[in-house]
Amino acid sequence: MSGTGYTALPAGGLESPEALSRADTDEEVTPGDIAVGVVIGRSSEYFDFFVFGIACVLVFPALLFPSLSRLDGTLASFAIFSLAFIARPFGTAISMAVQRRWGRATKLTIALFLLGSCTVGMAFLPGYQSLGIWAIVLFAVLRIGQGLALGGSWDGLPSLLAISAPPGRRGWYSMLGQLGAPVGFLMAAGLFAFVHDQSTPEEFMAWGWRYPFFVAFAINVVALFARLRLVVGQSYSHLLHQNELEPVKASEVMGSEGRNVIIGAFAALASFALFHLVTIFPLSYIEIYSDQPVTNVLRVQMLGAVLACIAMVASGWLADRFGRRNTLGTMAALICVFSLVSPWMLGNGQAGNNAFLIIGFILLGLSYGQSSGTVTANFTPHFRYTGAALSADMAWLVGAAFAPLVALSVSARFGLAGLGFYLLSGGLCTLAALAINRAIETRDDL
Repeated sequence: MSGTGYTALPAGGLESPEALSRADTDEEVTPGDIAVGVVIGRSSEYFDFFVFGIACVLVFPALLFPSLSRLDGTLASFAIFSLAFIARPFGTAISMAVQRRWGRATKLTIALFLLGSCTVGMAFLPGYQSLGIWAIVLFAVLRIGQGLALGGSWDGLPSLLAISAPPGRRGWYSMLGQLGAPVGFLMAAGLFAFVHDQSTPEEFMAWGWRYPFFVAFAINVVALFARLRLVVGQSYSHLLHQNELEPVKASEVMGSEGRNVIIGAFAALASFALFHLVTIFPLSYIEIYSDQPVTNVLRVQMLGAVLACIAMVASGWLADRFGRRNTLGTMAALICVFSLVSPWMLGNGQAGNNAFLIIGFILLGLSYGQSSGTVTANFTPHFRYTGAALSADMAWLVGAAFAPLVALSVSARFGLAGLGFYLLSGGLCTLAALAINRAIETRDDL
């Protein structure tokens, strides 16, 4: 095929230099092409995860834990929510082995079909009243499958996007890959708000909540073909090979450059912690402790997601003007300030809740827009592909996996001051990691 033809893969699954030299170089892969692939891919992944996260608040406490109180049922749902982030690093390790053996396209196809299948599979499962404890087990298994799939969906596009960016525009192009988060949340929240608003409580619990899970599979199929069109292209393969963005064993990365993986994870901790503290947690807290209609909360969050997109665009400009690490450090400091006033906002009725959501989403956009790859540039080219994936996995695990569970638990036991302290610790960890990284770089330059 001309232009988008496939390069034959050797037995090891990686494109050989000889095959790449025969690639059709007339079709040039531009940073804009890569950016479109990144946004489409990440939006579908985040949509799947936010559909589950919103259901953890609105559906699963009653569906899976009917004998527990609303608070305890939500905490139990959040425990299942965290399983995907625990499984994600294992998914990355397995998928790197699959890619080395059978190629990038095979790995990506398996990962996205697993993600979509696990998500739509949840829509067919009955609740505790029908299956008892097995309903909880099956949801947990499918949630683990989502995590394994997300680890396997790493395609190197964000790293290639940053490398391919024009001089002085790396912050801007790196930001584009993060836009999938607010876009995915916007779609998930909008769909849940519509279904919740158009059905009775009985209809919503019987079948309405299942509709977003069905939609997730269709979105994954579209995203798969959009990404495969780019990923299997000869020019794209040539760029990956040229920049040494190829998979290596996860154990090899941790053994050689584990320091960079850990620092990269903690450098992004503030934005990753804030990620679920303005999306999933406030929905649960407001639903349990206030009489504000859930559709109103979702609509405010949808507005916040739009503002987060705008803030992410601004973060690209700021990063290119002042430096990505300076921007990330400044946003971490602002998140620390936000953590001090967030208990007051959430404790002051609907107006305070809305202020928390809007300000939180704007800060999320400014910080999360530059959280990916700020420190992973430290990796040597040979380890960058897998190292960037593992850094993201660890950041999600440490910063976001247990955020809704911990935030709701400490808020219920110690009041909202516990939430503020939790968010403050994330901001301080980011500042410390950036300082340590700068000190290491300075020492290495001596």
